[in-house]
Amino acid sequence: MVFNSFLETVVKIKHLELFGEISHAKMSPPYRLELAKKIKIKSKSAKKAGVLALFYPNPEGETYLVLILRKTYKGVHSAQVGFPGGKYEDEDKDLMQTAIRETEEEVGVPETLIKVIKTMSPLYIPPSNFMVHPYIAISKTTPNFIKQDEEVEAIIEVKLLDFLNDDNTITTRVPTSFNVEVDVPAFILNGHIVWGATAMMLGEIKDLLKQVL
Repeated sequence: MVFNSFLETVVKIKHLELFGEISHAKMSPPYRLELAKKIKIKSKSAKKAGVLALFYPNPEGETYLVLILRKTYKGVHSAQVGFPGGKYEDEDKDLMQTAIRETEEEVGVPETLIKVIKTMSPLYIPPSNFMVHPYIAISKTTPNFIKQDEEVEAIIEVKLLDFLNDDNTITTRVPTSFNVEVDVPAFILNGHIVWGATAMMLGEIKDLLKQVL
């Protein structure tokens, strides 16, 4: 989709109600639904994080979304695809500011180029005990991405039409933090399998965008 057309229509999502758990459940690993009550209790004491779903024009004027491949490390989100973003810091005005600050740090997009247009439903991530607050944002200019080498293995630029294409929603088998393999719903984007919390948040974004695009 041409970015100018995307800009004209995406503003309509400001007034739409969020789908929340209805969307999240579509892309949820099966064990999460089984632990729903425990998750609600544990989430009350969770750490907080903000992440950004940033849409922008590529050099040809087509609409894209940026994701990141995290570094391999000793942690629950090692080598996984996610949004740019991170942990709330005391100097942050709010979680939206956290998401913007972390996006600039991780992929090099200046805060001055980022405009948040929608606050999405927060999502609790049990393995890391984080309540993640996602935001949809736009950059009207093509970013000059610069990855943060300490945390980011690769920057993944996803074409909007590929993200919205239902053929790119799959079921795949993955290892979990419970040391078992399970079949989970996932997106396959640019050859990367995206599942878990990121897929759940993407699912709500996709459902919302399909209301207006």
